[in-house]
Amino acid sequence: MIKEFNVIVIGAGAAGLMSAIEAGKRGRKVLLLDHAKKIGEKIRISGGGRCNFTNLNTDASKFISQNSNFVKSALKQYSHENFISLVESHKIKFHEKKLGQLFCDESAQQIIDMLLLEAEKAKVTLKKEILITDINIIDNEYIVSFGNNSYHCESLIIASGGLSIPKIGASKFGYDLARKFNLKVIETMPALVPLTFSEKILTMCKGLAGLSLEAEVSHNKTFFEEGMLFTHRGLSGPSILQISSYWKLGDEISINLSPNINILQFLIDKRSNSPKIDVSSIISEIIPKRLASIICLQNNVKGNISEISNKSLSKLSNSINSWFVKPIGTEGYRTAEVTLGGIDTNEISSKTMMTKKYPGLFFIGEVMDVTGHLGGYNFQWAWSSGYVAGQYA
Repeated sequence: MIKEFNVIVIGAGAAGLMSAIEAGKRGRKVLLLDHAKKIGEKIRISGGGRCNFTNLNTDASKFISQNSNFVKSALKQYSHENFISLVESHKIKFHEKKLGQLFCDESAQQIIDMLLLEAEKAKVTLKKEILITDINIIDNEYIVSFGNNSYHCESLIIASGGLSIPKIGASKFGYDLARKFNLKVIETMPALVPLTFSEKILTMCKGLAGLSLEAEVSHNKTFFEEGMLFTHRGLSGPSILQISSYWKLGDEISINLSPNINILQFLIDKRSNSPKIDVSSIISEIIPKRLASIICLQNNVKGNISEISNKSLSKLSNSINSWFVKPIGTEGYRTAEVTLGGIDTNEISSKTMMTKKYPGLFFIGEVMDVTGHLGGYNFQWAWSSGYVAGQYA
């Protein structure tokens, strides 16, 4: 069976839904295909089930790409304010959690329902559980084949996502297709992902599993001050997830466990004012007691602070304000929130999301070499890139 459409969108996640809606609103005959049984699973599980759907601080500096200017046009064409207006028009209540992060008051399902309703209004045809077997281009038409069916279209939008969270159906479909059409793909890696460590630090992390604190984590000149969590597998929490997008295997990261206090000065002052107090108790005033005890033990420091030399205090303070650790890896795509790398943005028009080599072929969302910081930025990229493709497909 052969069917004709103006636009076919592959992938009914955040970006795919947005592009299908926008193309449909222009009167285009749109087919939206997805391999999953349930639509928008990544939306549903995001933000602890409440979907951190955008960020008030969205700008180009919050994205990683080999072309740092690439995102500017799309973010200008469809900003976070535009998406907030859409959410408000559907009477979905939301709140700012912190750092500009916006979450639904009730459920992420509200965002999925909103998008499906908009798609219905735009007369988008949605087909689920479709396993695509081939895509070809003949006479400026794209032919999408699955089973005994072939669907033809003028414009083909690839919104198949990255490799993160394979249990909800992530695949390399988009990268394979790009390579088939001789488009460059930047090496992919897990991003926004917990970091793992060798035995010595891992033993410490296991002993502190479940403990969290505010920390400044840095790699070269990039740093993030947010929560950090010790786990049975290593280190996690927002500050670690953020730095994981910049960290490379073999590199060290620096962790400041007390970003707002100069520990050495604090300890020297305490030695003058409270010489009879145990050093571990003093450290416990600043960081959690379990962590303070382990750090004192590792530095072989114990007893009243009056008995501790300047050299020992300096070493102790460095292990709190400048704790250098070398991760041995990440937890991988299983727990990564997004994928670093993807379709090279030099292959794509930043104004339209259409490939420069193939008129009518678009790539949007996570499949591209655009990775947002933690906090709703990756969803905003999905909305913005999807909107833009929908204007031109």
